[in-house]
Amino acid sequence: MSRNWRHLQDALRSALGSAVRFDAAHKAVYASDASNYRQVPIGVVVPRSVDEFVKGVAICHENRAPLLVRGAGTSMSGQTVNEAVVFDLSVACSRILEVDPTSKTALVEPGVVCDTLRSAAEHHGLTFAPDPSTHSRCTLGGMIGNNSCGAHSVMAGKTLENVRALEIMTYDGERFWVGPTTEEEIDRIVHAGGRKGQIYRDLRDLRDRYADQIRKRFPSIKRRVSGFNLDQLLPENGFNLARALVGTEGTCALILKASLDLVSSPPHRVLLVLGFDDIYLAADAVPEYERFRPIAVEGLDRMIIRGLQARNLAQAEIELLPLGDAWVVLEFGADTEIQASEQAERAAAYFLARPGGPRPTTRIVTDRAMQQRIWSIRENGASATQLSIDPNVPDPQVGWEDAAVDPHRLGYYLRAFNALVARYGYRTSLFGHFGDGCVHARITFDLRTKQGVEQYRSFVREATELVVAFGGSLSGEHGDGQAKGEFLPVMFGEELTDAMRTFKRIWDPGGLLNPGKVVDAYRIDENLRAGPDYRVVPISTHMMFRSQEGDGFQRAVERCVGMGKCRAAKGGTMCPSYRATGEERYSTRGRARLLWEMLQGDVVRDGWKSEAVKEALDTCLSCKGCRSDCPTHTDMASYKAEFLSHYYEHRPRPRQAWSMGRIGDWAPLAAAVPRLTNFVTSAPLLSSVSKWVAGVASDRDLPKFAGTGFRRSFTTGQAAVSRGKAPVILWLDTFCDNFQPEVAEAAVTILRDAGFEPILPTQRLCCGRPLYDFGYLDLAKRRLQQIIDVLSPMMETKLEQPVGIVGLEPGCLSVFKDELPKFFPDDPRAQRISRSVFLLGDFLLAHDYQPPSLDVDVLVHTHCHQKSLFGSRGDAAMLERAGVRATWLDSGCCGMAGSFGFDPDHVGLSRNVAELVLVPEVRKRPADTVIVTNGFSCREQVKHMTGRTAVHLAQVLAMGLPRRGEGTVHAPRSERATPTTVENAL
Repeated sequence: MSRNWRHLQDALRSALGSAVRFDAAHKAVYASDASNYRQVPIGVVVPRSVDEFVKGVAICHENRAPLLVRGAGTSMSGQTVNEAVVFDLSVACSRILEVDPTSKTALVEPGVVCDTLRSAAEHHGLTFAPDPSTHSRCTLGGMIGNNSCGAHSVMAGKTLENVRALEIMTYDGERFWVGPTTEEEIDRIVHAGGRKGQIYRDLRDLRDRYADQIRKRFPSIKRRVSGFNLDQLLPENGFNLARALVGTEGTCALILKASLDLVSSPPHRVLLVLGFDDIYLAADAVPEYERFRPIAVEGLDRMIIRGLQARNLAQAEIELLPLGDAWVVLEFGADTEIQASEQAERAAAYFLARPGGPRPTTRIVTDRAMQQRIWSIRENGASATQLSIDPNVPDPQVGWEDAAVDPHRLGYYLRAFNALVARYGYRTSLFGHFGDGCVHARITFDLRTKQGVEQYRSFVREATELVVAFGGSLSGEHGDGQAKGEFLPVMFGEELTDAMRTFKRIWDPGGLLNPGKVVDAYRIDENLRAGPDYRVVPISTHMMFRSQEGDGFQRAVERCVGMGKCRAAKGGTMCPSYRATGEERYSTRGRARLLWEMLQGDVVRDGWKSEAVKEALDTCLSCKGCRSDCPTHTDMASYKAEFLSHYYEHRPRPRQAWSMGRIGDWAPLAAAVPRLTNFVTSAPLLSSVSKWVAGVASDRDLPKFAGTGFRRSFTTGQAAVSRGKAPVILWLDTFCDNFQPEVAEAAVTILRDAGFEPILPTQRLCCGRPLYDFGYLDLAKRRLQQIIDVLSPMMETKLEQPVGIVGLEPGCLSVFKDELPKFFPDDPRAQRISRSVFLLGDFLLAHDYQPPSLDVDVLVHTHCHQKSLFGSRGDAAMLERAGVRATWLDSGCCGMAGSFGFDPDHVGLSRNVAELVLVPEVRKRPADTVIVTNGFSCREQVKHMTGRTAVHLAQVLAMGLPRRGEGTVHAPRSERATPTTVENAL
């Protein structure tokens, strides 16, 4: 760090304290966005209020430091990375100050997330119309900076058309509101003088000088996002400085507050999906779509669908599409479902009898859940297929992402564009906002070689010339940033480009706001994140990281393309630590960025010994939410385990590693003397000592051992086997065996009622799930080898074979689905075991079990690993068949996450995660509501934080069995014999 930046850091820290982060970890995390570019920032500031932001900007100005304001960091053109002080406003500058249903406006701070405003507006039947695919995490400040659009821009336009006024601040500290301004108001402002008067005077002069050129050269299309909005200075547009600043990407002024227009939100929506033979025919029909006034018109070609199918992803969603090789989704909105359906049916009838053209296949979708599944293909499909599965084909890139043309010429443009792509030998997928003529393209640019980069430059210039020939815009949604800025003169001409340069200079004379973006931009081949200098690091790992997209730890880390879905505030599981803290470092993306930087060795220089990486991974709950929720299936839990295994090679592990991590080793011993063990861990003085020794938080209660463990009291029903009941292996985990045997007992009862006889392995086994939290991968592998050696003969017996392996604890059973194949990818025995495991609900559903009826209200929280690797279909079917009134929580992670919530350093975060959804929902329920969750740690968290007792699915189903006249649920303990081995049972 240079001396000047050291002075800057000291000044910022003196004024803002812990909001200032100039450490290597924050620099690494904020060096990349969702684009092809990487620039290491000077430092990061996360202000706790708009006032702190203003104070920080003033200090940067005093030190002449370049400055960048960032929201969610999902930009694809490089505008949210720079060698500057990065101000992240998404954490605390995020208040909705007002929603006024009368005027249909909202007043917000720039860090408010798009969906947060939309949710608040929906209470009044309103919405903020622009909704890019990142709507769950992108901030309104970022949307204003980019002039973002989205699927519903055909309903109400881009962000520009929905901005009423802005409170802005110049880099030199002048604050004022801007919006439409009459000529008389301009005169008054200019006459008043000062910095504000000078800005208005200079902008008026700029307008008068270039007005004719602006009218002549600016494309008159819906999605002209490229360049600065100089047309908003024209008298016919009201000299609207707020809208002139929209799309300037933080290069001209800083947004403090925004007054936004809201529009009516159709309460009922219906989709019509059309299937065409190719994307060109789908694009040709845009004028016909417009006849029916849809509120969204989205197109999608075959490449994304084929890519998903090749990866065995989104199969259920793809089945919802009608036959075809290209698809268009039309959304209709109305006050009633009947009205919306009638609109869709009229459009479908027209296309089914379409005169003079090919007739597409059709499907009308009225169910909102099914609609969301179709939209998920459009929103996530491109990112899910952004790594190539062909090693000879480069990964698809976002270097030419979102050009726009007149929608009525879209088909002609796409034919010409695809011909250009083919001439260069590239491949591409096409998708986007057909109603506005904006098409996204992920193209297989080779950015890893100098020759490939030169070819990329040549292609972008030709693509630019093609778009201009069609009267289009280089950017139709994602802005220019660095990816398009260099070629703006081709679109606007040198004279108007110079006018834009002047526009920036009027606002930012020193050129220190996000320099090198939009005008006077870096070349498109500078600052490439993975360019010709990218290091491919050969690295040895314990687990085998294999996928269709390539092998190895580095290739696995590359899965994260930066789209930031892990920053979503709600829905799904990912990412609990980010949701509780708002810290980018503690998101899946942030951790992936740190691991990427660790491998490159530039900012993070100490490899597997890195404390910066260790600290970020330390807050990861290993929930595996990212493995399923992330469109690219970034698997942070596995990356964390692998990192820790290397990190601890030359370091002692914490005390909790043996107390919690190796619980499978010592729990059976402690269970032999349960009263003594429970006394030591619960007596007032002894418990404090035992918790300290074990590295457990003093305010957490350790789970109590059962009086008699399950294995000690279980007996196989040999007579049942002889009567024809098929044997099934019951995977007995440490927790059901030693702490809550009643869960396993209930499962045995249910399995017998379903016509199966549970049997146990011949010896006590442990899956080793807690070992991964502390990097015990060598030991974990030995545990799995033992499991293979014991279970394989059971599965291969010549006598009556078990019909599968049924487990009760999702965290333990996930080892069979996830880690087992990673450690033994080439062992057919491991693969067979992995295919044979079932959670109880799934096993019962597969064998069409009908549980007894039960008249109860149930609140269901699904364990993270179950959601990630198994799903809830079996549990849902069993509860439905039992007739219970079930409410399913979209509750994310419980926060306990195995040993995580017992750690003194994590207990606060653990509780904050639980308070996001789960705990408040449990507290709201009546006392007679049955709380159901299959995870032992989830049940512990519920008990610790609410005092309620949660139960397992098996226990719920078993509650109804006495109704069948079969006696009590469990046999008396005195009647139980010692376990029978599998050989006896078979």
